[in-house]
Amino acid sequence: MSVTHRLTAPTPGWTATTDVVVVGSGVAGLTVALNVRKAGLRAMVVTKAVLDEGSTRWAQGGIAAALGEGDTPEQHLDDTLVAGAGLCDEEAVRTLVTEGPDAVRRLIATGALFDRGEDGEILLTREGGHHRRRIAHAGGDATGAEISRALVAAVHADPGIELIEHALVLDLLTDAEGHAAGLTLHVMGEGQRDGVGAVRARAVVLATGGMGQVFSATTNPAVSTGDGVALALRAGAAVTDLEFVQFHPTVLWLGPEAEGQQPLVSEAVRGEGAHLVDADGVRFMVGQHELAELAPRDIVAKAITRRMQEQGAPHMFLDGRHFGAEMWEQRFPTILASCRAHGIDPVTAPIPVAPAAHYASGGVRTDPRGRTSVPGLYACGEVACTGVHGANRLASNSLLEGLVFAERIAADLAGRHAAGELPERTVDVAAARTARPVPLPPSEARAEIQRLMSRGTGVLRSAASMADTAAGLALIAEQAHSHVAEEKPADPRVETWEAANLLLVATALVAAAAQREETRGCHWREDFPERDDAHWRRHLITTLAASGDPVSTPEEQ
Repeated sequence: MSVTHRLTAPTPGWTATTDVVVVGSGVAGLTVALNVRKAGLRAMVVTKAVLDEGSTRWAQGGIAAALGEGDTPEQHLDDTLVAGAGLCDEEAVRTLVTEGPDAVRRLIATGALFDRGEDGEILLTREGGHHRRRIAHAGGDATGAEISRALVAAVHADPGIELIEHALVLDLLTDAEGHAAGLTLHVMGEGQRDGVGAVRARAVVLATGGMGQVFSATTNPAVSTGDGVALALRAGAAVTDLEFVQFHPTVLWLGPEAEGQQPLVSEAVRGEGAHLVDADGVRFMVGQHELAELAPRDIVAKAITRRMQEQGAPHMFLDGRHFGAEMWEQRFPTILASCRAHGIDPVTAPIPVAPAAHYASGGVRTDPRGRTSVPGLYACGEVACTGVHGANRLASNSLLEGLVFAERIAADLAGRHAAGELPERTVDVAAARTARPVPLPPSEARAEIQRLMSRGTGVLRSAASMADTAAGLALIAEQAHSHVAEEKPADPRVETWEAANLLLVATALVAAAAQREETRGCHWREDFPERDDAHWRRHLITTLAASGDPVSTPEEQ
């Protein structure tokens, strides 16, 4: 199989070589790099910003694992399956919860410092959907930042890991057999590695994080433009469950015009006893679910949205005034500082909150070893769909998934290397040249894509709203094609490549969401309000047609 679509870009002007190229510098990507080095393989980490600015550093709540007394992997599995609303791959979840505790211990051995009590034991908290305290945290509410710090330090200490920062990955390179043989990328740098280049490798690992920037309001950083999913689609890989985008229920509301990355108010705040209330102080989650404010995220996000609609209110409130100043300062210093920076003091006033795009439960389809449908191309972390999350990710399972499946990818690569199954690859230059170039939309299309997606394919969706979204996206694509025909194409640069990736991911997401005519997990259809196990307890698999249009096919039941 050869790559049939590629971004419009200049011919690579430089080349680098390695054994394994890892795209992304969060917990998943850095764990792969560190572990393949132990097998004697050379590793190169390509990251879009700088090494410690991946999505991992923004994770507040913690990492979930059965580490506490009385807790078991089986209980963790049960909570994950319930949250996933019938679409989890049970064996993948079992892998996660059984391998998770030791993976966390290895992370600690790498240098990650988790919060501990006076007895030296790791402190555990509780979040939505968990029936036990099993969330390990660091720095109160800075878990991701601490995990990132520890892994970045370990990477810097290994001279065998090469780094390329400020690099946007473009497209996959393959050999004559269709096996991944490297990738093209654009480096915003100086000297030899400046502009478009190529990295040749025996295997490629995508750990590019999420695609939250496809919506106007998100907790994701500006770099989360779905680059990994878009690359995989263009390379012929299958993606799964794109319609299941989790909207975090409690994101700091900054006003009706706020766009881009919004401050997250961790679910751990509710785990420690904060209440969701409306403007009258009524706790509207009580009676809606046995866990009230600690119901799974899809249920809480829907309840907040419904209450906002009923009252014509732009937001609800999270009330943690009863915590007192000392608890806010010690347990949630990051959130406290963020709220105060925006003129809100949670010690004395409730926090205005509303749902915002947070996490992609779907992504590039993988097997239990992280292999995608393209030989030699792996994926882990938020960019991947391992089957763990189903229709709705259980809180704090994301860091654990990135950790566990990154270790599995590294083990698979080490095994293939030892067996002589990871030879050097020769790029099929002819195939790369004949792949269809994707017209680039102008950079300003990014904001229009975000507005279309938030308006028609956000928390609440319908056939009519998604048809409007699809029509708007199709118009952007049509204009990009017409500009090429008129010989007025958009300049190939970071902003237009990101816009092209967002357009592809958005179009694929809407196509899948429109096809799934039911409400399940974080996919909420007002025109199909009930879950339909008879027809839809199955996945939608999306690939690119020869025309370049995404096509979603229901998995056989």
